[in-house]
Amino acid sequence: MDIVNQLVANGQFRVLKVPLGFIKVLQWVFAIFAFSTCGTYSGSFRMRVDCKNRSESNPRINVAFEYPFRLHQVYFDAPSCKGSQTERLFLVGDYSSSAEFFVTIGVFAFLYSMAALSVYIFAFEKYRENNKGPLIDFGVTCVFTFMWLVSSAAWAKGLSDVKTATDPEKVIELISACKQESNSCSEVHDPVMSGLNTSV
Repeated sequence: MDIVNQLVANGQFRVLKVPLGFIKVLQWVFAIFAFSTCGTYSGSFRMRVDCKNRSESNPRINVAFEYPFRLHQVYFDAPSCKGSQTERLFLVGDYSSSAEFFVTIGVFAFLYSMAALSVYIFAFEKYRENNKGPLIDFGVTCVFTFMWLVSSAAWAKGLSDVKTATDPEKVIELISACKQESNSCSEVHDPVMSGLNTSV
């Protein structure tokens, strides 16, 4: 406990009140929200298939998916409306590259912001000693700014594609029984995407 007290006593927490430290705190918080909302996402949607022969219907077709959004590996069984046979269908698309890129940049931005804040608080005199500390900090921050912009743009496109691929109305088009006029198919509920919208 004495070591913690010494560290806190030696820390220069007033640096958090100036833009240099305050902006790093904001970067740290935004990075946490970015990678946690995307990296921990799991969602599902539900559809129903009502066959002409009601005994062959399935009113509860649940389809669950999650990060990293390799949707081409997500499958569900739908009634074929031809006896008790079912057909196994897969969702369309692999959006893992943009999602994983976004989460990776978010995690590294979080770690760098935390390291920079530690230097600001506990070694600010050495940081200001010569121009190397601020120049390195500026360079790394510029790289992270660019990478954050690129990964956010890639993930925004990926998120749009994930929303399209998990739209129950689009998925219903994959079910062959839904192409027959004697059968009716409908969505029960859409996936909740508010967490993913927050990440972008």
